[in-house]
Amino acid sequence: MTVEIAETVVVGLGQLYVKKSPSILVCLGLGSCIALSAYDPSTKAGGMAHIVLPDGTGRTDQASPKYATSAVPLLLSEMERQGANRSRIVIRMSGGAKMAGTGALGAVFKIGESNIEATRKALADSGITRIAGADVGGSHGRTVKLWLDTGRLAVTASNREQIEL
Repeated sequence: MTVEIAETVVVGLGQLYVKKSPSILVCLGLGSCIALSAYDPSTKAGGMAHIVLPDGTGRTDQASPKYATSAVPLLLSEMERQGANRSRIVIRMSGGAKMAGTGALGAVFKIGESNIEATRKALADSGITRIAGADVGGSHGRTVKLWLDTGRLAVTASNREQIEL
């Protein structure tokens, strides 16, 4: 009998990781960042992007997965390279919190809100009109785990019970 043990892959700031089962993909301590997950239940291919900022236009690293505008097409492309079919891909997103700033400084700290909007727009621009689950906004940090053998996605936050999207 062969027992396969899933490895845990931590997807760090501005990183993107796509793999087939068995693995667990994790984004730790999300604040204003977005964990964007994609999963194809037929192929058990899954991926996660740790989006840091909304748009990299005009920057030398504008094609980096740290920007929503480039992370979304990169994630979908890598999923398809792993055999996923775009019509079956289940998209879920978490994060985008407002972690600081009140009063006059509040506008400066709307990165989370901007990340949410930019990610949704990039998905729509890529032909993805349905997000299967979202836990975004608020003022609390989150940790996100995606199990590639089942597609289960759990979100843990400091101020509440764990939820599944």
